[in-house]
Amino acid sequence: MNRLFVNPEFHAAFEENFRHRAGAVDGMPGFVRNQVLRPAQEGQPYVVVTTWESREHFEGWVNSDAFRQGHARSGSLPREAFSAPSSLETFEVLLDTQG
Repeated sequence: MNRLFVNPEFHAAFEENFRHRAGAVDGMPGFVRNQVLRPAQEGQPYVVVTTWESREHFEGWVNSDAFRQGHARSGSLPREAFSAPSSLETFEVLLDTQG
């Protein structure tokens, strides 16, 4: 998960960037899903949740040229669009239930 603190006046531009993202991650080995969660309350961050088959697959993505190219493209927003540094968190699934 990556928490991104976006100033309110840049929400629309931030969301538009994700709608038109390069999508390179989608074809990476071990990629399962990418979700972008919009904050429900002011002051909360956007959360980008990317799910992988394994930690090794995730690390393969982070160390790839496609990752560097995709994230270079995301730099189209000015620095003032963000109110705090992003925060990357990694987890392993303990329990997964579905209805």
